[in-house]
Amino acid sequence: MLIGAHTVLYSANAAADRAFLRDVLGLAGVDAGEGFLIFALPPAEVAVHEAEGEAGRHELYFQCANANAFAGAMHARDVACSPVQELHWGRLMHVTLPGGSRIGVYEPRHARPHTRRRAVRRAAGKKAAQRPKQAARRGARRAQSRQRR
Repeated sequence: MLIGAHTVLYSANAAADRAFLRDVLGLAGVDAGEGFLIFALPPAEVAVHEAEGEAGRHELYFQCANANAFAGAMHARDVACSPVQELHWGRLMHVTLPGGSRIGVYEPRHARPHTRRRAVRRAAGKKAAQRPKQAARRGARRAQSRQRR
């Protein structure tokens, strides 16, 4: 039914923020025409939180494997980054984009759902692992058949 998700970031300096996503965060992208870039995202998940008076507001968080290493990489590139906060669900920081908006980046401590891509890759891996066994059984049956002749 669903084939993906498309996230929109609004920016006071879209060109600078696109360059940041490409050059600093290393996201691959395609030109959708007239220089309008669309970036690939890592596997994603979505959560729905209760909202009092904030319905319609959405947030984007990137996840990283090591918050301290990510913060160090941002500081090395002179990217404004908040201190890492220790929260029960992860280690959170905010990175300021060149256009002035902020995105969250965190090291998750919560359980993570399997993405469809990982599930498909895992299933394909199992099938590939079974192929040599199946081929070996077919080869053994053929050898037995030849010996009987």
